[in-house]
Amino acid sequence: MNKYFRDDRKINPTAISLKSKSENDENKIEIGPTKLAISEWQKLSLELPNLENMREYRWKRLIQHINKREYGGLLLFDPLNIRYATDSTNMQIWNMHNPFRAVLVCSDGYMVIWDYKNSPFLSKFNPLVQEQRHGADLFYFARGDKSNLAADKFSNEIRVLLSEHSGENKRLAVDKIMINGLKALEAQGFEIKEGEELTEKARSVKGHDEILAMRCASAACENSVYLMEQFARINIPKEKVSEDEIWSILHAENIKRGGEWIETRLLSSGPRTNPWFQECGPRIPKNNEILAFDTDLVGSYGICVDISRTWWIGNEKPRPDMIYAMQHGYEHIMTNMDMLKPGVSMEELTHKAHVLDPIYQKGKYGVLMHGVGLCDEWPSITYPDGFVEGAYNYPLEEGMVLCVEVLVSPENGDFSIKLEDQVLITSDGYENLTKYPFDERLMGIK
Repeated sequence: MNKYFRDDRKINPTAISLKSKSENDENKIEIGPTKLAISEWQKLSLELPNLENMREYRWKRLIQHINKREYGGLLLFDPLNIRYATDSTNMQIWNMHNPFRAVLVCSDGYMVIWDYKNSPFLSKFNPLVQEQRHGADLFYFARGDKSNLAADKFSNEIRVLLSEHSGENKRLAVDKIMINGLKALEAQGFEIKEGEELTEKARSVKGHDEILAMRCASAACENSVYLMEQFARINIPKEKVSEDEIWSILHAENIKRGGEWIETRLLSSGPRTNPWFQECGPRIPKNNEILAFDTDLVGSYGICVDISRTWWIGNEKPRPDMIYAMQHGYEHIMTNMDMLKPGVSMEELTHKAHVLDPIYQKGKYGVLMHGVGLCDEWPSITYPDGFVEGAYNYPLEEGMVLCVEVLVSPENGDFSIKLEDQVLITSDGYENLTKYPFDERLMGIK
C-alpha cells in the first residue's frame, strides 16, 4: 500500500523544535513551518528563528515608537500590524475586509487583543498579550444599524485601559478603523494620530530573528518556485495547461511549507505580459513564449517573499530584442542594488538610479524598490518622474529589507521582462537574499 506524507504528518510534529516555549503537540495553536520546510532548511544549514525573541523585539519596537512620539498608546486593526504585535492570526484574509480583531499597545507595554468571541485562545501562547477580549467588530455586516452602540462600548474600554496604563495621555495612534469607531474615540476625548506611520517605521528595521525567519521563508519560496518552473517547462511545450494551473503549483507548494497566502495573481504568458498587471487566467501558454511572474507570497512565519522572474520556455531561442531587454533589466536591478548601504538617502536612490532606455519608459514599473517584511512595506522608492519632494526624506538603516525590481516592457511590444530580488541592508552594504537563478537563454548565456 502506498504511504503518503499526509498519513504520518502532524501539526508541528513533536520531533521538530520550533524554538518556541509553548507546548508542541497535535493541538498546537501557533501556526508555522511544516516538517517539509524544516527538512529543506536543515539541508541548507539554515538557522531557525527564536520566536520568543522575535516577538519581544517587535513588541519593544512598537513601545519605543509609541513613546518616541509621546503617544498614550497604539490601536491596531490592520491584520498585518496585529500579526506584528502579537504573532497571532485568525482568518487573515476574511479579517482584511471584515475587521473584527483589534490590539491596543499602551505606552507602558500592556497589550490587549480583541478577537473573535469564540477564539480567545489563538493568542494565549504569547505571554506579551496580557488580555483577550471581544467586541471590536464595528463593521455593518456584524452590527447592522446599531453599530454605534458597539463602537461606544469599545471606545470606553480603550479609555479605561489607557487611563490605567498611560495616565492622562489622550494622544492615541490608530491605523485603520471604521468611521463609527473613529467618531466614538473622538467623543471619548482622544486626539487621534496616524498609526500607520508609526507601524510602518517600526516594522522597517528587522531584528536578528526576523532576518533568520526571512532567510527560511525565502528558501521555502524558492523551492516552491522551482517546482512551479519544473511543471511549466514540462507541460507548456505540450500546450495543454493554463496559466492558472501553473500558478496553482506555487500556491500549493507554499501551503505545504507552512506558508499562508499569495497577495496577487501576477503570472502571465506571451503577449499577455505586455501590458503588465494582467492577472493569470485560462490562457494556454504556447511553446516558445515568455512566462513572467511576481510571487507576492506570504510564506513561512508570515514573512513576505516578493521576487520576480521571467522564463523562456520552448525549444527555439528567444528573439534578440527579448535577450536585450532581459540583460537591460538585469543591469538595472544590479546597478541599483549596488547603491544600497546604511546612510544612503532614499531620495538619492531615486535620483541616481539606473536609467531605462526610452522604449521602456512608458511601461516601466511604479517603483524602483520598496520595503518588505510581513508584506510590501515602507518605504516606496520611486523613479524620478514619480518623485514627491519630502515624501521619503530618510536614510537607509541596517536591518531594512528592500525589494529591488524592474519591468522592462517595450512600448507597443508583445512581451515584458519582470525581475525582482529581495535585499537585506547590512552594516557595510547589502546582502542579496534571493538565490534563484535568472533564465540563461534570456540572459543570452545559452
